[in-house]
Amino acid sequence: MQFGCIGEKLGHSYSVEIHEAISAYDYVLCEVAKDALQSFMTERDFKGINVTIPYKQAVIPYLKKIDGIAERIGAVNTIVNKDGELYGFNTDYFGMTSLIKRAGMDFNNAKVLVLGTGGTSKTARIVSEDLGAAKTVVVSRNKTADTVTYEEAYADHSDADYIINTTPCGMYPNTQTIAIEPERFGKLKGVADAVYNPLRTQLVSRALKMGVKAVGGLYMLVAQAVRAYEIFTGKEASQELTEGIFKKITNQKENIVLTGMPASGKSTIGELLATRLDRSFVDTDKLIEEKTGMSIPDIFKKFGEAHFRNVETEVIKEASLSLRGAVISTGGGAVLKEENTKALRQNGRLYFIDRPLSMLVPTSDRPLSSTVEDITKRYNERFPIYVKTADVRSDNSETPEKAVDAVIRDFFEERVI
Repeated sequence: MQFGCIGEKLGHSYSVEIHEAISAYDYVLCEVAKDALQSFMTERDFKGINVTIPYKQAVIPYLKKIDGIAERIGAVNTIVNKDGELYGFNTDYFGMTSLIKRAGMDFNNAKVLVLGTGGTSKTARIVSEDLGAAKTVVVSRNKTADTVTYEEAYADHSDADYIINTTPCGMYPNTQTIAIEPERFGKLKGVADAVYNPLRTQLVSRALKMGVKAVGGLYMLVAQAVRAYEIFTGKEASQELTEGIFKKITNQKENIVLTGMPASGKSTIGELLATRLDRSFVDTDKLIEEKTGMSIPDIFKKFGEAHFRNVETEVIKEASLSLRGAVISTGGGAVLKEENTKALRQNGRLYFIDRPLSMLVPTSDRPLSSTVEDITKRYNERFPIYVKTADVRSDNSETPEKAVDAVIRDFFEERVI
């Protein structure tokens, strides 16, 4: 191969998409078993490769030279073949530095907690020091001379200014896990999570809810890839290229999630959006019916609302876990459970489809909104929750096409990612 990425498991990597957006060169994923690494590195049948878990340190003995940053970190994630000799670099350093600076996090004289002890942790420690941190504390499940435990982090370092997560906690498919509880750090100013799938881990989401700066690892992944491209080709890339690719990949991976009252037009708008954007369309009410083999009115009649809500949560978590770049229409009561909106927000942007009460028409197939009185009650109960849980309040008092246009403008043009 010419260019690519090696690792033990690469099934959910975004690297090919990112490098294809950078340039037209061939870039492939190459899963290498541990017992095959020696032959792969000895054959040197490549021009340039990225290296990921678990080989960032294992490749070093095969290299003629590594650059100063990689030497300080003790890990290599980019290798270039020059006339049969291999040279190693660490572009994760550049990516993490870019992520932190772009988020507006000021490490100068700060206390930084680095979660984890792997190769990315070593990168985070050096980045933290180089950005002027007064103290960098490494947190691990096991106590060592160089680390503290999570219990000690809570007890002795609750005054931390920033947290960098380099553990796999929260990574797909275990998206509900969290490495540390950000709420227990009263002076917290920011969180940087190296995990990029999902777009927003539970750690990032909970930190954002606290009102502190928090970012996932996708920008780091893009920035390090652009730097790797420069090393591979000897060509200089612009900052605008990195920004453009980050926004493109984010838009490709992020779901458009529609919330709102029954009869607000979510399904109509969702189908139109999916057609316009060439995306898949999913209606969580339909998924519930498929999962149970029953209509929603029958579920309510036979098992009651509490049972329905539990099934709805299961379906929403499954959809949020598996879907990327889809349009998702949710049931009218989906926002009533916080765990639903948490799951939807991990890979989605939430739009409240706001249709005036006077335009909502009750129908017999909606168990909780079958009369004017019912729908009025539901509207008054839920309206503040729709507003609170949405990223965007989207008017649907005119035509569905206008509502679709407004969502598309926000999603692709107006918002700051």
